[in-house]
Amino acid sequence: MFRDVPGFVPKRPSFGQKIWRSRADYLYVAPAILVMLVVIAYPIYYTIELSFFNTPASLSLADKQFNGIDNYVTILTSPVFWKVTWQTIVWTVLSTFFAFLLGLGAALALHREFVGRALLRGLLLIPWVISAVAASYVWKWLYHSDFGAIGAALVQLGITDRPINFIDNSTSALYSLIVVNVWKEFSFAMIMLMAGLQTVPDSLLRAAQVDGANPWQRFWHVTFPHLSGVSTVTILLLVVQNFNSFIIPFIMTGGGPVGSTQIWITHIYELAFLRQRWGVGAAYAVLLFIIMMTLGYFYVRALTRGDESRAGA
Repeated sequence: MFRDVPGFVPKRPSFGQKIWRSRADYLYVAPAILVMLVVIAYPIYYTIELSFFNTPASLSLADKQFNGIDNYVTILTSPVFWKVTWQTIVWTVLSTFFAFLLGLGAALALHREFVGRALLRGLLLIPWVISAVAASYVWKWLYHSDFGAIGAALVQLGITDRPINFIDNSTSALYSLIVVNVWKEFSFAMIMLMAGLQTVPDSLLRAAQVDGANPWQRFWHVTFPHLSGVSTVTILLLVVQNFNSFIIPFIMTGGGPVGSTQIWITHIYELAFLRQRWGVGAAYAVLLFIIMMTLGYFYVRALTRGDESRAGA
């Protein structure tokens, strides 16, 4: 009855009251929340806890010894850390750049109508849908220094006198793996950008053509601005994927030769499961988790940017 009184402001329900009123909804999602706590939350917590302990290979995890932030100090003062970090940056930046560039070119080419477009689109999707394990073994054979098809073709064409050691050479190994990774990922960028091209109004392109704009000007001033949102999301997803890429480097080189293809994720695996330095490996994983969370924040911001602009309007 007080609602009809002028100036009456109803009391807002507390957080506990909101939870209680929606208790039936929470009961429905409780099994999923429980699974997430067991599968995701607890491993994260245990990894963070383990990063503050020393775990010598001669001892079991039950005999771990608390050492504070010594694992993080060991990592940040190790020359191996900076070498692996630089290789990870090179791997991530070059893989993302060329995968996005090739994906953009393929999307622009397939956006036009021509005979056989559907067939070509399906063929270009093969690298993305094929198993990464199978692709790694195929490319490892193609790169083989003695029996590889690529080396044999270069010799037959007279480009080289003998087959090139693509993945057996510490200078070229990382870049050879980047080629494989770009081949594997550019299809994903192509799909994302093809979807973005569907949002470009044909009326604007025709108007720009009538005004005398050449193809480059139409792309840069009309098409590309409409692709800015999907391009940001695509680049962020590629960066996250490349930063966590494990299968191609591990299967093709295992981090070698002489650690020249070692990146963060493969180095963490080597420390934890091969050297059994669980504490140092956990510290590496925590640093990687922080980086991934930061990238995830920007990814969510990129996804919600359009919603925020519409809400502001």
